[in-house]
Amino acid sequence: MDQIQHKFIKVEGLNLHIAEIGTGPNVVVFLHGFPEIWYSWRHQMVAVANAGFRAIAPDCRGYGLSDPPAEPEKPSFKDTVNDILAILDHLGLTKVFLAGTDFGALSAYLFAIQYPERVSGVITTGVPCFPPGPLDFNIGLPEGFYVSRFQQPGRAEADFGRLEAKTVVRNIYILFSRSEVPIASENQEVMDLVDASTPLPPWFTEEDLAAYGALYEKSGFQTALQIPYRSLRDAFNIPESKVKAPALLIVGDKDYILKFPGMDDYIRSGKTKEYVPKLETVHLPEGTHFVQEQLSEEVNQLILNFLNKHE
Repeated sequence: MDQIQHKFIKVEGLNLHIAEIGTGPNVVVFLHGFPEIWYSWRHQMVAVANAGFRAIAPDCRGYGLSDPPAEPEKPSFKDTVNDILAILDHLGLTKVFLAGTDFGALSAYLFAIQYPERVSGVITTGVPCFPPGPLDFNIGLPEGFYVSRFQQPGRAEADFGRLEAKTVVRNIYILFSRSEVPIASENQEVMDLVDASTPLPPWFTEEDLAAYGALYEKSGFQTALQIPYRSLRDAFNIPESKVKAPALLIVGDKDYILKFPGMDDYIRSGKTKEYVPKLETVHLPEGTHFVQEQLSEEVNQLILNFLNKHE
């Protein structure tokens, strides 16, 4: 971890933070999700650098050490795609591998669809590429479904605001590491789904939590609620919908998102290949939503196998 270097790149007037390690000619850009930062890919960054690749992991705008936008309620997935393009252009990278988890997976797919000439391959954990059109994960789930709650202006801000940032991250890591979809009852808030005595997942240390907590203390959650949750619906509202690059989808079979209506069937039936024809899907039976942190060695090996096959 000490070898990882940090720098800032100016994009649209914002200082975007980038973590970097390795000097190989082939580059992997790691894209985090929520409630994550660049640090969530720490194990993979070191592994690919040791294998001769260059690893780059930005903090999404408004996350971690990256500046928040002036109007935090306005960013969309279009901005995350534009930020990736700006980072590649600034660093003089003509073509890279993209690795994304959670909403970072959506950003990776969207970038690969819109800029196929810049992408050597796409690696994602948990989240598949979706058909063009609105993303409505809420359909068929109760009002207390966490995505619905996070999409309501002011609701999550009030819920999170009762707690320290570190506690919010702790609670979400615990919730998202379970195999059940987080759903609050009518008169309950999402943060109340986690008891204060519940331990962290065994693969997520107090030191890890402190790293996340310190950065969310700085950034807050306003942009994080906009991207992904409040800009989610129109993420794939684009005419072209196919990822032409080779792709690897790593699925933890205990990831709660497999219980979103239709999600498990969509992945297991192979329908995802309609939109990612060169897709390979690997299931890790014990994997949860944060599989790259939970089962880092297995994920590292899968990623390296893919990179070596397609470099």
